[in-house]
Amino acid sequence: MQMNLGTSMRTELSQVISPRMIQSMEILQLSVMALQERIEHELEENFVLEEREPGNDDEGYPNQPELGEAIEVAEAPSESAVEKPDADLVIDAKSAQEDFERLNDWSNTYDEESRPSANRVSEEMDKKHDAMANMADRPQSLQDYLNEQLAYVDTEIVNVELVRYLISHLDERGYLITLLEDIRDSYGHEVTLPQIEEAIEDLQELEPRGVGARDYKECLLLQVTRETPHREVVRALIANHLEDIHHNRYPIIQKKTGYDLKTIQEGYEVLRHLNPRPGAEFSTSSVQIVQPDIIIEKNDQGEYDIRLVDDWTPQIYISRSHFEMLRDKHLSPKDRELIQRKIQSAKWLIDAIEQRRSTLKKVTKAIIEHQRAFLDKGPEHIEPLKMQQIADIVGVHVTTVSRAVDDKWAQTPRGVFPLKRFFGGGTQTASGVDVAYETIKQRLQEIINAEDKANPLSDEDLVTKLAEAGYPLARRTVTKYRKNLGIQSSRQRKVWTE
Repeated sequence: MQMNLGTSMRTELSQVISPRMIQSMEILQLSVMALQERIEHELEENFVLEEREPGNDDEGYPNQPELGEAIEVAEAPSESAVEKPDADLVIDAKSAQEDFERLNDWSNTYDEESRPSANRVSEEMDKKHDAMANMADRPQSLQDYLNEQLAYVDTEIVNVELVRYLISHLDERGYLITLLEDIRDSYGHEVTLPQIEEAIEDLQELEPRGVGARDYKECLLLQVTRETPHREVVRALIANHLEDIHHNRYPIIQKKTGYDLKTIQEGYEVLRHLNPRPGAEFSTSSVQIVQPDIIIEKNDQGEYDIRLVDDWTPQIYISRSHFEMLRDKHLSPKDRELIQRKIQSAKWLIDAIEQRRSTLKKVTKAIIEHQRAFLDKGPEHIEPLKMQQIADIVGVHVTTVSRAVDDKWAQTPRGVFPLKRFFGGGTQTASGVDVAYETIKQRLQEIINAEDKANPLSDEDLVTKLAEAGYPLARRTVTKYRKNLGIQSSRQRKVWTE
């Protein structure tokens, strides 16, 4: 085997993303609530950052007239300094700005705006306090609710502590899925399986009905009481025919139970109102708290104004005292380096927050101009819109638009919507007019709502109906839209009659 040794040269282009750019992209992607948490964390970690309080006139960056001079001081330590800090620790406003502009043409969206004045801050603080005062308390947990009941019924329960122990093992649905043997082995006192079964029965007597069930069927059966209408047929449906109900096989249920269709349907209506997840209403994780990042309002001239929600976002600045410290000729190189690092980090954060505000405004404005019909007439009038279109209008990379709308919500006269709701593909009608997929789905829903439930439309029938409405679509596309809307097949939608 012959081996050749030698050297070669190769030219290669690569893009290096600086820490500053990474931070700016991260800040842009944050929702208003996540941004608040990020700022509060930075206030704890960075000692040069301070939160502007009402009436505080301390002139720190970005409102400090002497900022340029202070940066020069940071760049040029006193002659008495023993050693000079590394070059990458020095705040170089020009090179940092050039670096900031390199990725995705970000400079096109950079529009530094002044922070609110002291009077505005006072007004915003009042809004923040009002909002906090109106916030709901932490909801009561399922375990708290059940243990509270035990305080009133403990005289009827032989082993209250064992019931409390079982309560601690309930999952978020309210089910007890832990094996009884595991409960016996982990309980702090000697207990038998029959005693655990008895405690489970006591637990299942508590509200909400269905807690302590071991599975789906038991949960539903626990909710059927003597007062339940058609309780016998409901029990039969739960015990033996849940699968038949799912597939709408009412004639099979009729044949096996002997009940007529009217009785079965009445039993099913009762069954529909039972709760298969009785503990879910106490689960805080199942509730999504939406805080709009943007408010879109119609003014007296009929145009839409954009306002960012900054009420909960702390207004931050770099304390002037730390710029003054850099003027101290006796400051040690180590302390000077630390302060420079912190000032640089704080400046980047403030710039990133201002960049986020500017980009959000520009992107939202472009969206509004394209989706005017959505805001004027309702979501059913949404137009096809791609993120690349907004990126071209604003003059940024499409990934910037994607980050700007990610996890952001807008409060509009039509309701609160995620910004991503305004985007979507589309197709052309038979007459060549562009139409959004959402509009087609809306029409599909209307057609199904108006169908004869005794003879529901098949997907082929839906294709024909949509074509008649001017929306020519393939059958597989119609099936996909129907499933996306959560609509069952024609067989499952059929309403059986005698």
